[in-house]
Amino acid sequence: QGQLVESGGGLVQAGGSLRLSCAASGGTFSAYAMGWFRQAPGKEREFVAGISATGTNTYYVDSVKGRFTISRDNAGNTMSLQMNSLKAEDTAVYYCAAGSTFLATMTLIRKRDYGYWGQGTQVTVSS
Repeated sequence: QGQLVESGGGLVQAGGSLRLSCAASGGTFSAYAMGWFRQAPGKEREFVAGISATGTNTYYVDSVKGRFTISRDNAGNTMSLQMNSLKAEDTAVYYCAAGSTFLATMTLIRKRDYGYWGQGTQVTVSS
């Protein structure tokens, strides 16, 4: 059974940076598109960034474009989210996820397309 484990969350001041990591095990995650979602208190879980199985294609929600960078290391079964210029509105629990696709170059942006989820890591940005 596949498992995803996030790490790297924490408390940071506005304008600062954090790097989240997601370690995958128990499955062939190099064949899956992966992504990051976040959920703030009282809000729906929302898509943040996605990356194709090959790592060649990425997609970001408008609010993080130019500030966040998603990447993956298939040899090491890891995925990362580099978050720069953090804002108070980025405060949320961040989840990594994996989902199967028809093409290795596809990215997924809908929550329902992801079948594997991590337990989440808290990111708090103080203003």
